Parts: sequence; structure tokens; C-alpha cells
Amino acid sequence: MAMKIRLARGGSKKRPHYSIVAADSRMARDGRFIEKLGTYNPLLPKDSEDRVKMNMERVQYWLDQGAKPTDRVSRFLEAADVLPKKERANLKKGEPGKAAQDRAKEKAEKAEAAAAAAEEAKNAPAPEEAPAEEAAAEETAE
Repeated sequence: MAMKIRLARGGSKKRPHYSIVAADSRMARDGRFIEKLGTYNPLLPKDSEDRVKMNMERVQYWLDQGAKPTDRVSRFLEAADVLPKKERANLKKGEPGKAAQDRAKEKAEKAEAAAAAAEEAKNAPAPEEAPAEEAAAEETAE
């Protein structure tokens, strides 16, 4: 029998509450389980002690029996120093979506065009004041 330590969802709509359970991996997520090992309430603040509660002796027993924790439960166990930290690679996490990439590209093109226009205006010869001075000098000379 392949055992898993996983979350079973409870609570009402938009108010989730999870039980940490040891269950046969073939059973439904919220279905039959062997033993309840703790609770997880994601609505509480992250620094709250009541957010994740586990009976560590029983969790360790099931781990010794060969139960595999799911990803979320393994994170809880890593935070509790029961399991060593795994190296996880989420390569797309920091990457914006396609629409955001398009917006950033357009913004960069506009900024580049504005910078080029400013550079061109800076390098363009300034209107010479000398002809105006000459014209003024000619008027006074007459």
C-alpha cells in the first residue's frame, strides 16, 4: 500500500481549512484516510503558531513506515526541521507573462525613442544669435 502524508480540504467555500492526514495514495483527496496528523489553516498570518499544527511523533512514525509527503506537507516538515531542505527549481517563477512582456517591450521602445529625440535635440546646432546681433547693429548704424 503506497502511503502519502497529504492535505485533506475542509471548510466552506472561500474559507479553506486543511487536515494533514496519512492516507493511501489511491484514495480521494478528501476521502478515506488512516490517521489525522495535524491541521493547516492558510487564513491565519504566516507567523501564527496555530497556522500549522502537527503531531510530530506520528508524522515521524509514518515517514519511517515509508509514507511520502506531498510538496506542501514536505515544506511544512522542512520548516519544522524534520526533513532536509530540497533544492527546488521554479524557472518560470520570476518571468512575467506574455502580455506583460509585450507591455515592457513597448515601454522600452518608447523610452529609447524619447532618449534618441533628446540626444538629437541636444546635438542639433542652436539658433545662432550672431545674425540677430548683426541685424540690430545694422539698424543702429543707419
